[in-house]
Amino acid sequence: MNRFIPYLVLLVAALWLGSSWVSPKPKPGDFDLRSFNRLPVLVGGRIKPLDTVARNSLLIMRGKQTLRLKSGEKMSASRWLADVLFNAPVADTYPVFAIANQEVLGMFGLPQEDKRYCSFAELQPALQKVEEEGRLAAEINAKQRTAFQSAIYNLRNSLYFYQQLKGSIHLEDTRNFGAEINSYAQAVATSAAALKQANTQPDKDQLALLRSAAARYQAQAENAYMLSVAPPAGGQAGDWLSTGAALLRVESPQTIPASVAAFADLGDAFRAGDHAAFSHVANEYAGWLGIEHPELSGRTAYELRFNQMEPFYQSMVLYVAAFLLACGSWLALPKGLRQTAFLLLVLALAVHSFGMFSRMYLQGRPPVTNLYSSAIFVGWGAVVIGLVLERLFRDGIGAASAGMVGFVTLIIAHHLGSNGDTLEMMQAVLDSNLWLATHVVVITAGYSAMFLAGMLAVVYVGLGVFTRLLTRETALALTRMVYGVICFATLFSFVGTVLGGIWADQSWGRFWGWDPKENGALLIVLWCALILHARWGGFIRQRGLMAMAIFGNAITAFSWFGVNMLGVGLHSYGFMDKAFPWLVAFVIAQGVMIILSRLPASKWSSFRNAERRDLSAAGFGTPS
Repeated sequence: MNRFIPYLVLLVAALWLGSSWVSPKPKPGDFDLRSFNRLPVLVGGRIKPLDTVARNSLLIMRGKQTLRLKSGEKMSASRWLADVLFNAPVADTYPVFAIANQEVLGMFGLPQEDKRYCSFAELQPALQKVEEEGRLAAEINAKQRTAFQSAIYNLRNSLYFYQQLKGSIHLEDTRNFGAEINSYAQAVATSAAALKQANTQPDKDQLALLRSAAARYQAQAENAYMLSVAPPAGGQAGDWLSTGAALLRVESPQTIPASVAAFADLGDAFRAGDHAAFSHVANEYAGWLGIEHPELSGRTAYELRFNQMEPFYQSMVLYVAAFLLACGSWLALPKGLRQTAFLLLVLALAVHSFGMFSRMYLQGRPPVTNLYSSAIFVGWGAVVIGLVLERLFRDGIGAASAGMVGFVTLIIAHHLGSNGDTLEMMQAVLDSNLWLATHVVVITAGYSAMFLAGMLAVVYVGLGVFTRLLTRETALALTRMVYGVICFATLFSFVGTVLGGIWADQSWGRFWGWDPKENGALLIVLWCALILHARWGGFIRQRGLMAMAIFGNAITAFSWFGVNMLGVGLHSYGFMDKAFPWLVAFVIAQGVMIILSRLPASKWSSFRNAERRDLSAAGFGTPS
């Protein structure tokens, strides 16, 4: 019976994953947003479903993809977006804006807490003050701003973004958009017909209506965050229009674009609380898009499903479970728990792969295009190598290390994605599918291997210093693992660096320019070479190899993130000031592990009572 338990656990995990494929049903008495969620719009040069717009918008302002009302009730991002687009006065009362600075809260007369979520209505009386302080903060270099200046600058941007979002379909004071645009189109047609007739002047009231409407539509076109009017069949991304720009081209009621009419009807039904009409219009418009733009409609429907599944969150959960089971296998039920951990790790990798390849499909690019996707790929590569090691050695160490690296890298990706859309348009410096598929992917695979080698070394030190589990056989197995992975890392880091030089020669006219990112890549290659030569020359043994592998973690983290934080050089496209304290903490942690690795053998729990000759035979007895 025990041999079936790992497969039973795998089945339960698979059923948990499968439950995410089921689209959530609307709450009783609420709108059915399933068709609304997949309607495509153009934002930031990329066509995406409204569900993505909602999630990213809420993430930018609130730091989360769901909204918790003051009553404690949770609201989905798409339900919040529907209010923002169609019923702004209600949306203004939702606590959307995250403020984590007491001085900023004091400006609004609010309780000075560590963090507070405020509504637009609460902040509206002081908008002018926020604008003034935010403008002053914008004139200061980001590295030199105080905590107050950074907070007020971010709040100013969030408020401006929110107001753009509210005007994406129509101006927020609109109440009956469908009747308004029909009257406007009829007035345009009537006035045009009058001008064609001799000795006939357009009606003054109609001219006044046209001037007023044209001014409103022009204002909407200039400030809209997203373009919601799809082009005719066969149109390109550049043919998308805002509703205001589309209405300025209308000549008669018959020429009102289908997208404008659909969104007008959606808004009117939403404000009226007509659930049936809202669902009917959303379904009809989605069907029309499926006929006119089948590829576009299919892609946005796929992205909606991808959003609902949250594959990287699910992978994180599975990686943690695999890590805990692998660690548990060293204490009890070694075979059963180890096999269960391996199966869960395979399932986690499958979900991780689905998420990564889905991003490639949606973006039309190789797997690594920005720092977010690099974290996804680094974790994926480390897990693949870890699974191979686990299959070869079958001791749970490969599974535990892979699970931990996979989890940590996805946590890093989660925080890197807090600024909005992670599938944004490419930076000009990276806009080459050939080199993204060669140089960037190869060198990122080198990062994966270095981090896995460092994690294996951390396991070695942790087991040896704090437990009695580091036997001679385990120590030798870990040494072979670390050595093999570093060989892999050396190859990929070197080839990736050379390919980067070739790309630089084609793009910038020089093979090498001592750019910070280039220097970081070179540091990894040199450190890998130093480790291997020290090992081959007999200058280091087990503990020395582990110490150097752990220091490789710090070098790789600096090359991956640190050089971007310098904000200089041709590769400074991924600058992030918030990550600096975490990078410092990570480097300090690696330093602590290196110090532990240098402790005398008598201080290691696993070797405290071992004979000196046994330690020497295991390659452990010398400080190196």
